[in-house]
Amino acid sequence: MQANFSKELEARLVRYVEIDTQSDESSPSEPSTAIQLDLLRLLRDELIGLGVSDVSLTDYGTVLATIPANPANSQAPTIAFLGHVDTAPAFNATGVKAIVHHQYNGDPIVLPDDPSQVLDPDALPYLKARIGDDIITASGTTLLGGDDKAGVAIIIALAGHLLNNPTIPHGAVRLCFTPDEEIGRGVHPRLPADLGAAVAYTLDGAERGEFVYESFSADKAVVKVTGVSTHPGAAKGKMVNALNLMAKILDSLPQHTRTPETTDERQGFIHAYKVDGTAAQAELHFILRDFERDGLAAHGDLIRAICTAIQIGEPRAHIECTITPQYRNMRYWLENDMRPVDLAKQAIEQAGLSPFTRPIRGGTDGSRLTEQGVPTPNLFTGMQNIHGPLEWISVQDMAKATEVCVNLVQLWAQEK
Repeated sequence: MQANFSKELEARLVRYVEIDTQSDESSPSEPSTAIQLDLLRLLRDELIGLGVSDVSLTDYGTVLATIPANPANSQAPTIAFLGHVDTAPAFNATGVKAIVHHQYNGDPIVLPDDPSQVLDPDALPYLKARIGDDIITASGTTLLGGDDKAGVAIIIALAGHLLNNPTIPHGAVRLCFTPDEEIGRGVHPRLPADLGAAVAYTLDGAERGEFVYESFSADKAVVKVTGVSTHPGAAKGKMVNALNLMAKILDSLPQHTRTPETTDERQGFIHAYKVDGTAAQAELHFILRDFERDGLAAHGDLIRAICTAIQIGEPRAHIECTITPQYRNMRYWLENDMRPVDLAKQAIEQAGLSPFTRPIRGGTDGSRLTEQGVPTPNLFTGMQNIHGPLEWISVQDMAKATEVCVNLVQLWAQEK
């Protein structure tokens, strides 16, 4: 089955990644960038061309479609597969030039548009393990965008395979392509109802064989500092510089713990990732991450306490801290019914792989869907080194992921 998928997946991924779909956190629109609609419309049209039913592009920028159940499996639960079209704002995503390294020979891969960017198999054990595979990279000056256009390509390949092989038993299968996952806005409030699925899977994971049912819990914090502005030539005793107060807030946070660069495994963090402002007013943006609710709350409490202390020390300023929930660890809900997880493990085993799971130091649309009543574990696609110029993926990993999805629809067809 794997050989049947590889050429299609390669062609689809190369075509999709060359369409710029970067999301923008600062934009209030749905989706956050109009360029995401370029790929969403293409996917809508491709699904219609394949003969998929009920294809639509919603007003909030999500493509939905259905592969109807076989008549004999009409009572099986409806399952859904999701991929997100946007790429991360963390690195340049304009002008992606995908390069396919067929039958990778194990040598370092030098990316031609920036020869300083090198994929070294001695430093990347997973790349060394993929010798003989077809490896797709970008050219060195952009990310690739396999996160998550690999997932999108896998889902389209799954759809075509099911439609071309009507004897494969399956219940109703819903297909879903979302925008803005990278900025935490992929699951619109109407999506769970519009999806209409009892269970779902995101195709947004890494190494072959991986399945994920535990993610970070996440909040966003924005600290707004308003100082007192006056002409600097006559500022003595009058000016309160918002930038200086913002620096004090940063300096008061732990520098050797609770940051992304000092934590791993199950440790959470506070990550200051964006600064805007002037001496008059400044904003500081954080993401807060932890696997447990208490740990996440402690991160927020620490930022609030620091802001309060600095506010007391400079009463002429105004410091406002706003913490907004983003998503929660999907484990809290999935552990109540592990059937979606257990069947994912079984589907991976049927594909001849050794399944493994580990908590993901991030989140997917599945985190929010699970919280809203649609259990949604995450499955591997093969993507590696995401969000940067050294991103790469194995076509054969994508093919194995497609095989796992075919297995899953058959396993769910047996559930009534």
